[in-house]
Amino acid sequence: MDNNITDRMEKVPYRNLPSKWSLVLFVFLLAFSVSQHTHAYTTVLPTVAVDTANGEALFKANCAACHKLYKKATGPALFEVGDKYDRDWLYKWVKNSQELVKAGDPIAVKIFEENNKSVMTAFPTLSNEDVDDIIAYTYTKKKTPVIVEAPTGAGDGGGGMSNNIILGILALVFAMLVIALFAVNKTLRRFADAQGVEIEEKEETKPIWRAFLENQFLVLVTAILLLLTAGYFAYGWMSQVGVDQGYAPVQPIHYSHRIHAGTNQIDCNYCHSSARKSKTSGIPSLNVCMNCHKSISEVAEATQLEGQNEHGVDYNAEIQKLYKAVGWDEATQAYTGETEAVEWVRIHNLPDFAYFNHSQHVTVAGVECQTCHGPVEEMEIMEQHAPLTMGWCINCHRETNVNVADNEYYEKIHAELAKKYGKDKITAAEMGGLECGKCHY
Repeated sequence: MDNNITDRMEKVPYRNLPSKWSLVLFVFLLAFSVSQHTHAYTTVLPTVAVDTANGEALFKANCAACHKLYKKATGPALFEVGDKYDRDWLYKWVKNSQELVKAGDPIAVKIFEENNKSVMTAFPTLSNEDVDDIIAYTYTKKKTPVIVEAPTGAGDGGGGMSNNIILGILALVFAMLVIALFAVNKTLRRFADAQGVEIEEKEETKPIWRAFLENQFLVLVTAILLLLTAGYFAYGWMSQVGVDQGYAPVQPIHYSHRIHAGTNQIDCNYCHSSARKSKTSGIPSLNVCMNCHKSISEVAEATQLEGQNEHGVDYNAEIQKLYKAVGWDEATQAYTGETEAVEWVRIHNLPDFAYFNHSQHVTVAGVECQTCHGPVEEMEIMEQHAPLTMGWCINCHRETNVNVADNEYYEKIHAELAKKYGKDKITAAEMGGLECGKCHY
């Protein structure tokens, strides 16, 4: 019996063995099945190799004029546009949107009507891969600029004491020394009186002012010197009346010539078009600004940081001032009709009795704007570069040769003056540029 029991006990593990192996086999098959299904799922998803850098370049070259990523412009915002529409439909829309509109495609017609029926430019030359790159770029997250304020105070590290504090401490120390000297002097005198020590007083001498008044020659020479000095400074001060060189007023809407004329190389005559054919250069209409700023509602992050850190200017806020002045609604991309006058502060202002014609200098003489206005392409805040005095104008007329080459206006005049002065080049002064009636009337 004991042997039978032993046999049964030894057979139990082998009797349960198939069920254990079945469990292991089931778990293995389940894991394999899951892995196969997962692999099958991932292979079904579309995998498109994209070049985001190329997409950014294509977007800026073809789309940025009418579209923005994060806000509506002439067309709708394109941020994450790949999630809003079918990819094959986007290929057709980009290459020829009007074809879809004319075919009655409901999505195309809806977009067309929601954007004031603005016709989107067709881009048949863009490949599907190019469109994929552009779509990939639209997933670029908007960056929030971190404004780093410029350190204030003196010192290289910005953590030291300011000059005002140091000067205040020195002034306090000096005052304490003066008080201490008076106190010591008073104490010594009291001590001398207590000890019966007599302090020798200096013999009375003639005051300097009395000696000066008794010397008539010295008084005469001094009076003459004072009169000459006073006359010199009075003439210098009166010569500066009306001279506003360096004048740089704060304008109601900040305009950076450094960005427009410098970085973007916009020609001066594009905004000041009247300078070529009128007496004055004129103040550009805000409609001229809106030619570009309908599409440019915010500046690049680097430019924004530069303005805020170096000049305390928020360029995006200034653009919003422009929109408010012209009554432009970004949401609807239309004018509201509610406008506000902008009270610009004039910088260059000649006296009423002085005549100056911009067209005569810009168009006929070919004078560069920078000759009188300085390097405006480097000015963040516009200022009066030249003194604009009579002497400054006369020196220019005396030193500047007139450009007479291929200029029919000067052809006969130059021929006569060349005979008179016996030289090929003539200055504005030799053509009568110093006559009073040329500038004063």
